Amino acid sequence: MRILVIGGSVFLGRAIVADALRRGHEVTTFNRGVSNPDLPEVTAVHGDREVPADLDRLVEGRKWDAVIDVCGFTPAVVLDAVRRLNGHVPHYTFISSISAYPGFGSVIGLDESCPQHECPPDADASFGDYGVLKAGCERAVEEFFEGGVLIIEPGLILGPHESIDRQSWWLTRIERGGRVLAPGNPDQPMQLIDARDIAAFTLDQAERGATGRYFTTGEPGNITFGEWLGLCVAETGSDAELVWVEDEFLLAHSVKPWTELPLWLPQASESSGVWTPSSAKAVAEGLVCRPMTETVRDTWAWLREIPVAERSFGGRILQHGIDPEKEARILEQWDYHING
Repeated sequence: MRILVIGGSVFLGRAIVADALRRGHEVTTFNRGVSNPDLPEVTAVHGDREVPADLDRLVEGRKWDAVIDVCGFTPAVVLDAVRRLNGHVPHYTFISSISAYPGFGSVIGLDESCPQHECPPDADASFGDYGVLKAGCERAVEEFFEGGVLIIEPGLILGPHESIDRQSWWLTRIERGGRVLAPGNPDQPMQLIDARDIAAFTLDQAERGATGRYFTTGEPGNITFGEWLGLCVAETGSDAELVWVEDEFLLAHSVKPWTELPLWLPQASESSGVWTPSSAKAVAEGLVCRPMTETVRDTWAWLREIPVAERSFGGRILQHGIDPEKEARILEQWDYHING
C-alpha cells in the first residue's frame, strides 16, 4: 500500500512508520522536520499542517491508499487537512485519545459507546483542553472526509522512543539506585500498552479498510504497579529498594499525583476508573498486547544508550519526576511515621 503518515517521527507515529516499512508498504511522511529525523526509506515531505500552501504542496500530484493522521490536535486544523486530502486517498485513520470522553478516569469500564465531549469540527485551539479538542478533531474527520474513517483512541502508551517519558523517568530513577519512593498500593492493577501494539493494530485495520472507533488501552489488570516497578528494577540491574508509601501520606506531604510520581493516582480519587476502560472491541478484532516484560526490556535497551544528562522527562509544559531532595525528605518522614 501507499500510506501517508501525518507526523511519523515521534513515538507512536514512529512506531507506525517502522511497522509499515517492515510490512513492505510505501510510506510518505508529512511533518515539520523539527522533532526527530524521519526514518530511512520514507518519502519525507516537510511542511506545517497549519500552512495551507504546505498542504497544497503535499497533495499536488500525489495519491495514497490510506492516510494515518497521528498529530491532529485542533479541529479546524484537522478539518483543513481533511478537505485537501479528499480525492487523494480513500481511507483516513485518525489517532485520537481516550481523553475525548468526559468520563475517562471517573467511569468504570468506559467504552466506545459512551458520550464524548461536545466540540464542533471547526473549533480553534481556544475552544477547550486536549480531550475536548480531540473530540472535535474526530468529528472533523467523520463528518467531512469523503471515504472510510477509522478512529483509534489510545489510553496511556509506553514503549521505546517514549516522548512523554513517564517510564523513562522511573527507569532513570531506579538506575540511580538506593531507596526509591514507590507510591500507594503495589497491588494496584494497571492497564498498560506498548506503542508498537497500537501501531500493529492500526495498520491491520487500515490494510483492510476498517471503519469505526476503537479503544486501544490495553487489557485491564495486565500488570500491577508493584510488578511494573519490579520489572524496572530487574532490567536496570540496580540496587534500588522500593519503599512503598501510602496514598494519604503522600497527599499530606504535597506530592502531585501522576506527575511527580508518574502513573500514580490515589485509589480513592476521582480518577479511580483510569485503569478500567474496555479494549474488548479492539481485542475482538485482533489487538494483541505484548507482555510488559518486553516493553520494559526494550525501553531500557533504548534509554540506556542516551546519556543521563541528555534525557528529558516530559515536554515544555508538563514535566515528570519528584525532586531528589523532596523524595529523600518524604522517605525520612515516612520512616519516622511507621517506626516512631
